[in-house]
Amino acid sequence: MSDAPLPPLPDRYDPAATEPSIYEQWLDAGSFVAHDERTTRAGGDRPPFTIVIPPPNVTAVLHVGHALNNTVQDVLVRWARMRGTEALWVPGTDHAGIATQNVVEKQLAAEGKTRFDVGREAFVRKTEAFVAETGGTILRQLRALGASADWTRTAYTLSPELSRAVREAFVRLFEKGLIYRGHRVIHWCPRCLTSLSDEEAEFHDETGKLYHISYVVSDDPARTITIATTRPETMLGDVAVAVNPDDDRYRSLIGKSVRLPIVDRDIPVIADAYADPAFGTGVVKITPAHDANDFEVGKRHKLAAPIVIDAEGRMNEGADAAGRVPDALKGMDRFAAREWITAELERLGRLVKVEPHEHSVRHCYRCDTVVEPRLSDQWFVKMAPLAAPALEAVKTGAIRVLPERWEAVYVNWLEGIRDWNISRQLWWGHRIPIWYCDDCDPPQQVHASREPLTQCPFCGGPVRQDEDVLDTWFSSWLWPLSTLGWPDQTPDLKAFYPTDVLVTAPEILFFWVARMIMAGYEFEGRAPFHTVYLHGTVRDANHVKMSKSLGNGVDPLDVIALYGADALRWTLVAGMGLGADVILDHKDLEKSFAPGRNFVTKLWNIGRFLLQRVGDAPVAKLADIPDARLQRSDRWILSRLATAIAECDTALGPMFPSESGAGADHRYWKKEERYAGMRLNEYAEGARRFVWNELADWYLESAKARLLAGGDDGDVARAVLVHAFDGALRLLHPAIPFVTEKLWQLLPGHVGGTYLASATWPTAPASEGHEFDLVISAVNALRKIRSEYNVAPGKVIEGTIVPRRGAVQGRVLDAHAILGEERETIERLTRTTLTISGAAPGGDASAHSIIEGGSEIVVPLAGLVDVAKECARLKTELAGLEKQLAALEGRLANEGFVSRAPASVIEGERNKLAEWTTRRQQLADKVRSLCG
Repeated sequence: MSDAPLPPLPDRYDPAATEPSIYEQWLDAGSFVAHDERTTRAGGDRPPFTIVIPPPNVTAVLHVGHALNNTVQDVLVRWARMRGTEALWVPGTDHAGIATQNVVEKQLAAEGKTRFDVGREAFVRKTEAFVAETGGTILRQLRALGASADWTRTAYTLSPELSRAVREAFVRLFEKGLIYRGHRVIHWCPRCLTSLSDEEAEFHDETGKLYHISYVVSDDPARTITIATTRPETMLGDVAVAVNPDDDRYRSLIGKSVRLPIVDRDIPVIADAYADPAFGTGVVKITPAHDANDFEVGKRHKLAAPIVIDAEGRMNEGADAAGRVPDALKGMDRFAAREWITAELERLGRLVKVEPHEHSVRHCYRCDTVVEPRLSDQWFVKMAPLAAPALEAVKTGAIRVLPERWEAVYVNWLEGIRDWNISRQLWWGHRIPIWYCDDCDPPQQVHASREPLTQCPFCGGPVRQDEDVLDTWFSSWLWPLSTLGWPDQTPDLKAFYPTDVLVTAPEILFFWVARMIMAGYEFEGRAPFHTVYLHGTVRDANHVKMSKSLGNGVDPLDVIALYGADALRWTLVAGMGLGADVILDHKDLEKSFAPGRNFVTKLWNIGRFLLQRVGDAPVAKLADIPDARLQRSDRWILSRLATAIAECDTALGPMFPSESGAGADHRYWKKEERYAGMRLNEYAEGARRFVWNELADWYLESAKARLLAGGDDGDVARAVLVHAFDGALRLLHPAIPFVTEKLWQLLPGHVGGTYLASATWPTAPASEGHEFDLVISAVNALRKIRSEYNVAPGKVIEGTIVPRRGAVQGRVLDAHAILGEERETIERLTRTTLTISGAAPGGDASAHSIIEGGSEIVVPLAGLVDVAKECARLKTELAGLEKQLAALEGRLANEGFVSRAPASVIEGERNKLAEWTTRRQQLADKVRSLCG
């Protein structure tokens, strides 16, 4: 061992001084850059492994949900990179049509202007300037988190390259007849002034009111029918009332008319199966322009569709609505109009009753405004043909969805899928690549083009482009394709598509994930990834989802500033079961992130101690040390490293499906592997247990004497210790990359310019550790005796080991030889003087323990404890426990108690019975041993 040990590391790890410089080193070394030519698809020797980031909004800032999502991705990418794949993590941002436009419109509102005041071109330029100034902040913040993304491939959904992919996809679908212009009732946001897809109009459970309104039968004023509605303001657009043709109560009214209150005009009573006799009064009002179901009824009966609520949610007469909106209501907000109409109905004697009503109301997913059903012309994608292969992919195992419960949700949604409304009445986004020629005949009026048109391709006349932009998700659904160069067959597309794992939140399973799968099959004939991992949600101590608007969020950058990125990452990973939510207390960051901070500190301290013990002299490679020179503890720690590696791989993997299908890249998950892996908390625990409980607590302690003594045996211990700690740092690196990189670079043999971020996954030689397990069992037994009898830590005790030949971890061992040869280690770790004997000593009161394999440990208690006093204490405790057990057993035997008490209480009592019974046996054994 060298006489000049390494200078000691600082007592405390300083993440603020360490993490930024290490990240710059990684960037300078190109540690995250993937090379397409090295992949097996391009003739290289590395299988590709690809993840595309769920692109955050371009103007977003990092929140704890981003931190969770990107930490999961980074763990998987770093693991795959170390496992020898050519790993690519594609970063990028989304132009976020509605969200970004809302921000800029608010800026204009502060100036007293609207977008219509400045005009489309000026508004787009202003938005582009805003994005240029603030956009990309979140990507810079992800670097502070340690994200190992390939920043040379950063993508943006509104870039020229990705915009070209959007136009290509639109035109291809249009030419196949899968995109069409439809006139129907859609979801409309009066705040954002745009249509929304079904998925963007989110259901919220609310307590509203159900208004019961009577309509007078036109030719029999003494007779009325009652209709219940939650939206009385829409009655101004009623064109009929419907009854079920099999409902005997109203059969005589079919073909007659009723008088529409307030509007005071006759509307027909029609027969339609849409009216449910079992719901309400069995009569429904039909308002085709303001309800999707009513619209379908209206089409069947060829009814008019008068519009009585305008785009801003105000009462106004639109198409076919002349004379329907009273002057007092014109321009009034829809909810204010609801109150006016209710009061007027009551004045007219037409309001039968109003009662509370629990129902689901759709809200805009961006601004939370109540959505208004509205009749409009929009562009749609026919989804059924696209959904079929996406549905089959999950059913056959080409794609797996984790946790498993989400597969049924996915399948249910696709089996009932509706056409996708892709047009938005916005100015920020991909303008729909449709041009109209007013000079042509109608069959040639609409033209879809990949490039801008300046004249009609048929008549040469002037053209005008559609005013709408595409739904933001129309660019996002191409993300795994467009970020790799599609529609061109680029080297990246050939090397890295299909990608592998998609990590995201369950709430965008339909918005984004399912649509990406459809796009992958439609445009490349293959699934875009084989695994969808839906992680949980970050919630506060009350289990409420964290949100900036609720004031219960945690700023990841604050946590990084206080405790470092590794502490944040470890807390998230270690606390995240498969699909389980992560619970944090935004009011107590120190408590919330203590698991990560404490573990990073522990690892740093282990590294400091280890490096001081190892010194800076050259350390032999483990492969160069003959097996005969390894001691039991050496073999044991190497076996534990091998076990930890296997456990971590099992927890994270399998990396790829193993069953091949027809054609390249067509693989399927076998039944036994389909739901395996992605248990990041189990990976974290396996790595933690090895470095903390096994390497630090056992091997390092057992090897201290050899390290201090030096010589050949000390050199072997140094080599094993360095190899084991090197392996531990590699195991932990995907989760806590900064501190592991710092410590790894300080290990002997690591020359400048090499980085753990580019190193390989750890390996360990085959080794047997069962014999040292017997030593550990003996040490634990002696420590337990010391603890149970409150022996002072510094006091040396005497004991006897009676070896017996038995099985340890399934292997029959020669305990006499092992315990005899390892006696010095056991004595040092337990402050005990031991005798190895063929029989247990008799005489005075003693503590006894049977260890693994059947060997016995005996410790005389004379001089250690006051035997009489201890006997009295134990007997008193045993008698008290016997009394409590009798009462508990009687309670559980009482049929009246068992039949009335909640199941949870019964279960708790039975668990208590098992615990107390075990404790009674332990006390009885101690009384027999100590008191005779």
